[in-house]
Order: sequence, then structure tokens, then C-alpha cells
Amino acid sequence: MTVVHAAFGQRLAEAVNARGPLCVGIDPHPALLHAWGLEETPAGLERFAMTVLEAVGEEVAVVKPQSAFFETYGSRGLAVLERLVAECAQTGTLVVHDVKRGDIGSTMTAYATAYLDDSSPLAADAITVSPYLGYGSLAPALGIAAQTGRGVFVLARTSNPEAVGLQRSVTSEGKTVAQSIVDAAAESNAGAEPMGHVGVVTGATVRPGELDLTALNGPVLAPGLGAQGATVQGLRSVFGETLPNVLPAAARELLRHGPDVAEIRAATRRMRADLSGVFGR
Repeated sequence: MTVVHAAFGQRLAEAVNARGPLCVGIDPHPALLHAWGLEETPAGLERFAMTVLEAVGEEVAVVKPQSAFFETYGSRGLAVLERLVAECAQTGTLVVHDVKRGDIGSTMTAYATAYLDDSSPLAADAITVSPYLGYGSLAPALGIAAQTGRGVFVLARTSNPEAVGLQRSVTSEGKTVAQSIVDAAAESNAGAEPMGHVGVVTGATVRPGELDLTALNGPVLAPGLGAQGATVQGLRSVFGETLPNVLPAAARELLRHGPDVAEIRAATRRMRADLSGVFGR
């Protein structure tokens, strides 16, 4: 049975008001596992994920597990991801699965059901999705998310260099592809308060003013803080007046302090304090 939660925009706003906007990526990359003295096994994966959650679970509003690093271990890896989702519910931490799914028709519906419906043990509070089969192809995910009180973050302007040629291409309407995605998301969020359930992913490293996010009325997931080169101080110039809806995401910058729980937590608190100075909360 599908359980209808409060609207994602409302739940996210409340979580951010309580704990600040920082989103911590849980990325069990092989290099990080080795740096922590862990083996590339399901047991090492579980130790890593649970250690990160112990350190940050009650410190931040949102965590973002990178699904690919769990899927690598097959069913046992997915079992760890299921446990992580369940444990986050206990700490009051919202979960955004970084799965970047994008497909059409019944296949998109199946992906959305797997990650957004209460019938699935993998169901998170939100997922990342790819619109590059057409924004309309995401309708099943947007619909299921709206019905269950969950959210989606649509890739708009990512920070990887391979994306530039596509995402900055100009459409027949005279706007970039990335901007057209933002505008479509804005239509999905029209009238929602305090904000809609359709967010966008925009790298914190992109050029200031490259996107107009003022009409989005939804959250902006902004990866790249720290190790990828984006700075806390630079967020205001990149996002301007839309900064209050931004979720800056960091992973390696914080996880490199592991496996010591206290050190990860201390690094997280420092970043939260720095963000508070910029966001004013």
C-alpha cells in the first residue's frame, strides 16, 4: 500500500530550517574504502555507510547515497542501501538517492516505483533523474513522487566537462537546453508552497548567471562543494537570490576525515557553520 507523506517541498523546508542546507554524499568509492582501511566487500561497504550515518545522521538535513557504489555489490549491496534508508528514517534524515534514472513509459514507471513508492524497501525521499530522453519522459516519476509526497531532482546543468556541448546548446526557442529543463521544472512547481517537489541539479562550479532559477519554486541540488572546487563563499555569486533553496552537496571533502566518526562529524559541523554564515541560518 502506498502511504502519502506530507509534500516533499514542505518536508525539505522543515528539515533545512532545523539542520541547515548541507547535503552529505555517501559515496563508498573504492579509493575511500581503501583509505579507511576497508575491503571492497559488502561488509566493508556496510561499515562505511553506517559510519558516515553515525557521524552525520543527526547533523544534516539530507544525505545523498550514490547508488552505483552499492549496486556494484549486487543484492548484498542493495541490502546495505535498504538498511541505510531505514536507519535514516530513525535519525530524521532525508535521503536523496543519486540514481540518475531516465527512461520512457513502463520502464520509467518501474524505476520510479522502485525508488519512490512505499511498496519498495529502496524508497527514498527523492531521487535524481535524467531528462535527456525528453522532460516529458519523466512524467511517471514526477507523478509517483507527487502522489507519495516525495521529490525528484532533474539534471539541468551538471559540472562535468562532457556536459557542456549538450547542456549549453541553444534550442529553437533561443534558450539553452539546461534552461529549458529548469523552465519545465518550474511549470511542474507552479503554485506550490513553500516550494514544489521538482528540483534541479546544478553544479556549484558552474558560471554565475548561467541559469535563471528565479521562477523554479523548487530546490536546487548543488554538488561540487569542496573537493570538486566549489567554495562556500562562492555559492552566493553562483546562485544569487535563489540561494535559500540551494542544497550544497559535499562528499569527499568530509569523508576524507574517516573512518573516525568524531572527525567526520567535526568537519561536517565546520562546513555547516561556514554555510550558516552565507545562508544566514
